[in-house]
Amino acid sequence: MHDIFYRAALVPVRDDFAAAHTRFWKRLASPGAWWTGLERVAIAAEGRHARHCTLCQARKQALTPAAVAGQHDHLGALSDPAVDVIHRIVTDPGRLSPKWFDETMMAGLSAEQYVEILGTLVALVSIDSFCRGIGVPLHPLPTPQPGTPSYYCPPGAVQEEAWVPMIPVENTTGAEADLYDGQAVGNVIRAMSLVPDEVRTLRDLSAVHYLPMGQVRDPSAAAGALTRIQMELIAGRVSALRQCFY
Repeated sequence: MHDIFYRAALVPVRDDFAAAHTRFWKRLASPGAWWTGLERVAIAAEGRHARHCTLCQARKQALTPAAVAGQHDHLGALSDPAVDVIHRIVTDPGRLSPKWFDETMMAGLSAEQYVEILGTLVALVSIDSFCRGIGVPLHPLPTPQPGTPSYYCPPGAVQEEAWVPMIPVENTTGAEADLYDGQAVGNVIRAMSLVPDEVRTLRDLSAVHYLPMGQVRDPSAAAGALTRIQMELIAGRVSALRQCFY
């Protein structure tokens, strides 16, 4: 695939944005831990398509998603449980529940597959939102690359308070020694550690979209032209508008 550039943007864009986005686009096309490259690109395509789903729009307006029955408008490349996960995460994440998650696992998805879907969508939505924000077209999805998933299970993952197993800081040894850079991180990061590469992707994007993970807890840390107070004001406002329950 070709590298991503933002030379046509109406505002100046630092080169590190394009570099980080290119790294994710290349990873998106490659086999992951639990999905093939073909499936990972299909997850991204379904994530973009979910915004146009009639069922999701009706459920979003309902008092509870369970009040509206029906079938998702989907592209046909993934299983029904995977499609439901993608559509619910993209269109109505604030009303996901442990009951829904348990039913999803019973329908045939594994916790590892769920986490990889989640990480893929988090990165995709971040980059797509960036493109919309600076007024450039969304990047065409990459051509899937051949190969099989690694099916790697991190030995340090344990069941704690999250719906899925997570890796505590003290268990980041061996292949996961780099995961948190030896520092305490929020559960919103650790929640994706069952598939370690999802944390690495989030860390890579965070460093350009927000702050390096090691600086997030430092109230004096800032990046670019904004002060930390200005950064958090914008982040808080966007979170409120998007109904971020975290």
